[in-house]
Amino acid sequence: MKKLSVIVSAVLVAMLALSGCSSSNKSGKGPTELVVSTWGFDQDFFNKEIYAPFEKENHVKIVVESGNNADRLNKIRQGNSKVDIMYLSDYFAQQAIDEGLFEKIDSSKLTHLKELYPIAQAPLGKSYGPAYTISRLGIVYNTKSVKTPINSWKDLWKPELKGKLTLPNITSTSGPMLVDIASSHSGNTFNEDHAFNNLNELNKKVVKYYNQTSEFVNMFSQGEAAAGPMMEMYFGDIKKAEPAAKFVVPSEGAYAIQNTVNLVKGTKHKALAEKFMNWVISKEAQERSAKAKIDSPTNQTVKLTNAQASGLTYGSDAIQSLKKMDMAFVNKNLKSWTNRWNQEIH
Repeated sequence: MKKLSVIVSAVLVAMLALSGCSSSNKSGKGPTELVVSTWGFDQDFFNKEIYAPFEKENHVKIVVESGNNADRLNKIRQGNSKVDIMYLSDYFAQQAIDEGLFEKIDSSKLTHLKELYPIAQAPLGKSYGPAYTISRLGIVYNTKSVKTPINSWKDLWKPELKGKLTLPNITSTSGPMLVDIASSHSGNTFNEDHAFNNLNELNKKVVKYYNQTSEFVNMFSQGEAAAGPMMEMYFGDIKKAEPAAKFVVPSEGAYAIQNTVNLVKGTKHKALAEKFMNWVISKEAQERSAKAKIDSPTNQTVKLTNAQASGLTYGSDAIQSLKKMDMAFVNKNLKSWTNRWNQEIH
């Protein structure tokens, strides 16, 4: 009996050991793979500072699929992707939600959620993911070639900007905001007809419409354009190319552009993906991104010096002053806006 007891104990110990080794992957072939869809910029930073600590802590291998918002969303639409968790701007994330492409989250698993600014906790509804970073859409202009100071969205219509202006295309992240800006040129209540009448007038001043911010940067650095709406997070690239560049928060307010993180419908690793989401919005991860000038933090517990905060959308005053568009309203009207844009503007 004693010998049998020893054998049984040994077998149990071996079984427990095997169970521990395969806790993250029942096949026993190594760590679980968590597929993350993101833009792919600053990949060395994310690999070292964001992905590696999570991989080590959770016995997981993060596999990155990269590309722009539209291309990555289309891949999900086609149903041939193995993506578990997806980074998208709020504009594109709302489209995914409307099309039933995202899983609902269990917000009780996100222990850091209440640390975020209210605007970032549930930007697209409580059932979906938070905004891990936020930027603002303001106006950039070259103070050497545009002599009259720009202080308002209405200044985009100034005669001085003829032949110097670049604007976002309707299908870009900030395209819908341009429609709202054009409507507000005639009054505070949104009016589609007023918006497109004003866009037609503005069109006479435009050098080129851009689809990606990199196009804006190139035009500006080459002197092809001297003013236009742009996200602050890319202003550093402009400033390096043209020291006379200035970023302006218009008197009416800058627009909030939030990048969200969400679970893709059908993920087989929901609990692990929610754990990753919680890590991304934690003070530690957000502080690393902010200090590296990668992303502006949405976690209110992140404290930065003036030097560290330079170039970022940081602090309660900056966040609370932002204008936020209703993305459900945007997507409801986007087809109409795009049709009118193609027929009347571009």
